[in-house]
Amino acid sequence: MAELRLTDVEKAYGEVRVLSDINLDIKTGELIVFVGPSGCGKSTLLRMIAGLEKISAGTLEIDGVVVNDIPPSQRGIAMVFQSYALYPHMTVRDNMSFALKIAKKSRAEIDAAVERAADILQLRPYLDRLPKALSGGQRQRVAIGRSIVRDPKVYLFDEPLSNLDAALRVATRIEIAKLKESMPNSTMVYVTHDQVEAMTLASRIVVLAGGGIAQVGTPLELYERPNGEFVAQFIGSPAMNLLPGEVVQTGAQSRIKLAGGGTALADIPTTGADMGLAVNLGVRPEDLVATDGEDYLYQGEVELLEALGELTVLYFKAETPGAAPVLAKLGGIHTGLKGQRVRLKADPSKIHLFHNKKSLLYR
Repeated sequence: MAELRLTDVEKAYGEVRVLSDINLDIKTGELIVFVGPSGCGKSTLLRMIAGLEKISAGTLEIDGVVVNDIPPSQRGIAMVFQSYALYPHMTVRDNMSFALKIAKKSRAEIDAAVERAADILQLRPYLDRLPKALSGGQRQRVAIGRSIVRDPKVYLFDEPLSNLDAALRVATRIEIAKLKESMPNSTMVYVTHDQVEAMTLASRIVVLAGGGIAQVGTPLELYERPNGEFVAQFIGSPAMNLLPGEVVQTGAQSRIKLAGGGTALADIPTTGADMGLAVNLGVRPEDLVATDGEDYLYQGEVELLEALGELTVLYFKAETPGAAPVLAKLGGIHTGLKGQRVRLKADPSKIHLFHNKKSLLYR
């Protein structure tokens, strides 16, 4: 398939710059997912790759060829949108074959391409149905099939599951994962606001924020080694807890004194120069465990809890006005903890330390 390279790419609308310093290499066979808060430019970046938005500065290369001024139809790209955009009066077969008919492909080529895509997407039983006779998930598969028949260099997905209900979203996400496995050499770029989609589908995730790239890495790299507070809190749900404190012991393992009175060890190396350094200690809700001992990093009153059966989410009462509440996810059922003061601790390997919003691991 194809490799993509974005070099110093920028996008501006008049004097307003929405994206800048975008440098990214996408290898053949990768499924790259763009995530970020609303308005960060992830769909705009996808549309620039497609040629639907003009690149203000920088270059976009596909297989080593600069395509900035090449029209969308000649870039070898197929795009799947939020809306299925199917022709309601055409059958599934006709919807999938329409672009090939416009390109004046032979009947044999068209039939072979449609049947191949139908087999990949398990749509063969529905080829003679109209879109109104299909479920939302089936319609989205037809939209994907319309891209597959064109045999593009790159597939672009712009939040393709956002219009589906929860159950269909899960089922269709699994179908896309299977599709990628059946097409290992296909290069795909996928935009979503759903972290589960990003974590389960991506070869690598590109986190966008503030008009640029905050971090790029595999899903687990971003989860386990975020380079700053933004990525740490954006990846993972509920978001990572941040607790203010200071370094009171340095070395291969650091000890942090928390503002709330607790202490914690972190498997993050520090030096003597870091003694007394003001830090934010980061710990994910799922990494916290209850303790009765004195080795706690946080204690507080449980204001609200969500009993989900396999786990219980505890929401602690904020100790100071305006402070974000601490959350903990404990395995099992703990309904008796509401209104109680609970102490929490975490394994040193699960602790993150941030100074000036940057991880100490990336100094």
